[in-house]
Formats: sequence, C-alpha cells, structure tokens
Amino acid sequence: PNWLTFPKLISWADHDDKGVKYFSGTATYTKTFAAPRGLVGRNQRLYLDLGKVAVMAEVRLNGEGLGTLWKAPFRVEITRALKPKNNVLEVRVINLWVNRQIGDELLPEDSDRNPNGTLKEWPQWLEQGKPSPTGRHTFSSWRLWKSDSPLQESGLLGPVTISAARRIAIRSR
Repeated sequence: PNWLTFPKLISWADHDDKGVKYFSGTATYTKTFAAPRGLVGRNQRLYLDLGKVAVMAEVRLNGEGLGTLWKAPFRVEITRALKPKNNVLEVRVINLWVNRQIGDELLPEDSDRNPNGTLKEWPQWLEQGKPSPTGRHTFSSWRLWKSDSPLQESGLLGPVTISAARRIAIRSR
C-alpha cells in the first residue's frame, strides 16, 4: 500500500497485508508531537533513540536531516532541531531484499531452473526488458530463498524514546 497507519510498531514481516509482509525497500514513518514540558532547556543535550531498527534508518526532525543510522544504538542528537510544539519526525527505514524474494517464491516460476535453483537460461521476458509474466518483483540467477524460508524482521520496531543529558562544566584548578 502507498499509505498505512501502524497503531503500534511491529515488524513488517508480521503484518497481515502481503504488500507489507513481503515488502523490500524504503518506508517513511511520520509522527507529529509536542516535546514533554521542561525537556527543551539550557545546558542539556537531547537524544532520540529509535530502539530496534531493521535494518537502517534516516532521521529528519522538523525538516532537518539528522543522519543515517545503520547499527545499534540507533540514537541521534536532536537538541537543535526539537521545538516545544508541533515537531514533525520522519524516519525512513530501509530493509533487506530477502522478504520480497521469499514472497516471490509463493508465485509461479517465471524462468527455466535446474533442481538446485540455478538458472538454465536467461528468460526471454528479461532479455526483452519486460516484467515477469507471473508477477514476481525480483529476479536472481540463483534462488537463494524458498517460500517457507523465515522472513527477516523489518521496519521500525522501537521503542522510540527521547532522553536528556545535562551538560556540566568541569573546572580544573
């Protein structure tokens, strides 16, 4: 689907909609929120922690790019970007190709294969630059996954939190 509401953060692989369950690519999470009272202040740094992400995330707050996170901890400083009200958080999450390939294995075969999954010859539809006649989204010369292979966790899994750290000056004698 082009647009979807998640009442809570779950892995795309656990979603009932096959378009979500087998999706591979980039999806954007958007949330508008007010900062908790007293959080925006002097002498403290503020951090957004995305919790668990599968696999990478690009973070924007109020239109300001705050970076791409590709490993734990999925945390970024938001001190300058956070406002008391009407904050718009955008998290673009990118997952792996695996789930789409597994989903495609539920569809009829679209090329001549050896028993081990290797390609016998390039399919005519591919050589002509046409889409798969069976509706598959992916193509590989070697079938790496089966229809019953376990799906990989994907998406923003959270919990998403904001934390504050006080800035303290240490004076030397």
